[in-house]
Amino acid sequence: MPVVIGLVYAGLNSFVPEPHRRRLNALVVTGAGAAYISGGGFGLWELAFCAVLLVVGYAGLTSYTFIGVGWLLHTAWDVLHHRRGTPIIPSLHDSSFGCALCDPVIALWCLTGGLSVKEMYHRLRRPTADTRRPVPTG
Repeated sequence: MPVVIGLVYAGLNSFVPEPHRRRLNALVVTGAGAAYISGGGFGLWELAFCAVLLVVGYAGLTSYTFIGVGWLLHTAWDVLHHRRGTPIIPSLHDSSFGCALCDPVIALWCLTGGLSVKEMYHRLRRPTADTRRPVPTG
């Protein structure tokens, strides 16, 4: 289910036009840095991680690559929290594990340019240069 949530997240972003889509995702990944602050687990390291994602999110305002890196950093943070037993949602023991499965899906989408579903479809359907040229007969 976490992978499906990541795919749905990317799909819903299709309704947000560029450049607003990139900016929105930069804000979301920055906010994800603060997801564990109330639950703690790593003390002041939680604030340090939040600061790192603030910088990454700021860079993400102009680059999907940074947004993708931010989601991969958050994935690592999810794994650490899952192993420590301090989940993102305290009442759901495996919530950090689920988040660690969802976040890389979003990261991959961002690292490939944060395309809308329509843009991905057109890219996949566009013939390559090799298929447009006639085959030489000999």
